Amino acid sequence: MAKKTLKPDAALPESKPVKAKKETKPKAAKEANPNTEDAPVAKKVVAKKAAGEKPVAKKAAAPKKSKPLEIIENKSDLKAVEPYSRFTDFDIDLFKSGKHFKLYEKLGSHVIEHKGVVGTYFAVWAPNAQYVAVIGNFNGWNKGAHSLNYRWDASGIWEGFIPNIGVGETYKYYIKSSTGEDLEKSDPFALRWELPPRTASIVADTFYEWDDKQWMADRHQHNALDKPYSVYEMHLGSWARSPESPEEFLSYRQLAETLVPYVKEMGFTHVEFMPLMEHPYYPSWGYQITGFFAASCRYGTPQDLMYLVEQFHKAGIGVILDWVPSHFPGDAHGLYNFDGTHLYEHADLRKGFHPDWKSYIFNYDRNEVRAFLISNALFWLERYHIDGLRVDAVASMLYLDYSRNHGEWEPNVFGGNENLEAISFLKEFNATVYSNFPDVQTIAEESTSFTGVSRPVFTGGLGFGMKWMMGWMHDTLDYFAHDPVHRKYHQNQLTFSMVYAFTENFMLPFSHDEVVYGKGSMLNKMPGDDWQKFANLRLLYSFMFTHPGTKLMFMGSEFGQVAEWDFQKSLDWHLLEHMSHQGIKEAVKAINQLYKSEPALYEKAFEWTGFEWIDAGNLDDSVLAYIRKGADRDNDLVVVLNMTPVPHYNYRIGVPAAGEWQEIFNSDAERFWGSGLINFDPVASEATSWHGKDNSISITTPPLGAAIFKKVSGKAEKKKSKKA
Repeated sequence: MAKKTLKPDAALPESKPVKAKKETKPKAAKEANPNTEDAPVAKKVVAKKAAGEKPVAKKAAAPKKSKPLEIIENKSDLKAVEPYSRFTDFDIDLFKSGKHFKLYEKLGSHVIEHKGVVGTYFAVWAPNAQYVAVIGNFNGWNKGAHSLNYRWDASGIWEGFIPNIGVGETYKYYIKSSTGEDLEKSDPFALRWELPPRTASIVADTFYEWDDKQWMADRHQHNALDKPYSVYEMHLGSWARSPESPEEFLSYRQLAETLVPYVKEMGFTHVEFMPLMEHPYYPSWGYQITGFFAASCRYGTPQDLMYLVEQFHKAGIGVILDWVPSHFPGDAHGLYNFDGTHLYEHADLRKGFHPDWKSYIFNYDRNEVRAFLISNALFWLERYHIDGLRVDAVASMLYLDYSRNHGEWEPNVFGGNENLEAISFLKEFNATVYSNFPDVQTIAEESTSFTGVSRPVFTGGLGFGMKWMMGWMHDTLDYFAHDPVHRKYHQNQLTFSMVYAFTENFMLPFSHDEVVYGKGSMLNKMPGDDWQKFANLRLLYSFMFTHPGTKLMFMGSEFGQVAEWDFQKSLDWHLLEHMSHQGIKEAVKAINQLYKSEPALYEKAFEWTGFEWIDAGNLDDSVLAYIRKGADRDNDLVVVLNMTPVPHYNYRIGVPAAGEWQEIFNSDAERFWGSGLINFDPVASEATSWHGKDNSISITTPPLGAAIFKKVSGKAEKKKSKKA
């Protein structure tokens, strides 16, 4: 039986949404003790007191465990906003020092039971406000009806309990700033928001009975750095839409029925969602977030998203979320100018405003802001069982002069351009994530030569598990854009990556950024006629999956989407009616399976001992040959790439061991819409020294194709000999 997920706060466990119970007439009731916080009071007793009569004490009936607690409302004894707090002194000390990393258990809105009445506790950080109130439909958006209480401990927190408000209630905070400015702000910790363009927060919960126990127990194996890690990156709103209603989004639960089996069929080990946190502007793709703790209601409820994650886990697929701690938009209802001051953003616009995205940068030097961001990261990992966070725009965080001209930035205390506060934050973020969730991965989208991005914090690194290999991506795409007749002059673009391939734990990304803004689709980046375009694309993916590092491919690229990505509509799934597109899909499926089944392709993905060049200098033929190695040398693979449409017969390649070498993958296979130039039979090695090896084989290299060979094992050879 599935185990219920509880909040870590044992005193206030998260449960199913609390609903006010109907008033009933109790057979007997004890007189309420005014010193007991949650003692229910019988209306009959209250009425007698009001009339000056002395209540007659009666023996209370023994409670039956099978019946729920009967809540007897006593509105006359409750204030509009009751003094109440979920914070201890220790919580406040942690918050002030920037070390409270579960703020989502305290701040925000929480349905609770207080003094026998169901209601909602509200808490918001607004230290520079002179007045804060909760406004919503329940009070006609009256700014004076439900004012919160300011804590006495200089924490800047306003809080209070409002009776008879539950799950589903919309609300905002009315804030009167210290300068008299009137502000209406959504809750930074709200678990749910209204559907844009409406901007109110909604009282919600994240209760869910998870059924992914087996995945969570084995997750350390799926996320290990010596295991296959092939990521399908996607934008949830444009992967697919209903043909009957192309303007409507598929829900989280609808996607669970179609997306999960598709990703499993294609052989990807993980799926990565572009940001699913609530964002007001859909064309931002989710990177301009206002509701950091809320799953986007465009696709359903928090529980619906949890169901989708659970279905991926039950299918053996991990889930990664894009996470944006770098900036936020300046929408009036969001974090910007939250209490009339630069509360979350840096007050100095040289540090606090991003010129590229016209957004605002978090103040990483402020303890409470660091706690907000790290709490947010842990929230998604804990409450939604997320298996990894891909951190967006890390490069923009690391450098003070990022996208800024001379005079538009201020050097750090040492006179350099590094953002020391952001670097400190990223180290603390990674250290905290891995100490709490050692079986997840954090991945940096970082494009500079900053040292040690994916190295442990204790060695001076930033602490990420992986880093995008942007240099490899740019060089590789630039090489493949050349007509094959000119590629011999640019072969260094493919070989240069091995100079630095093991300085970081690199992920090889062909992401959404490469198929938008006029860059064209992956297919249309390839030169030549239709046949050559598809052959080049299959060859490109073959190079990607046999190059050291983990893999990431954006949706649509796996079947040769012709048009560049358009976030406003579905992918062009009708293309799969054509053999050419079906062929590229089958090739990606096959190479994903090869990647997962051959240890040499993943066991030493981040070690120089896992790769060896055979021939990187045949410029005239534009042929590359190399070895991928695993822990067991019997699993070595020989990879041969022919970058021209001219096949080579009797092409000699040095091999690391004598024996028979079987071709286990060929991107030119007919089922991939290739020409079918395949090495069908095992190729016996000859004692002919070649490429510095004592043994070599003579093969056929397919046109614009990849051929991968593996030595036939001793057992297989004996079996074959016996059969003969």
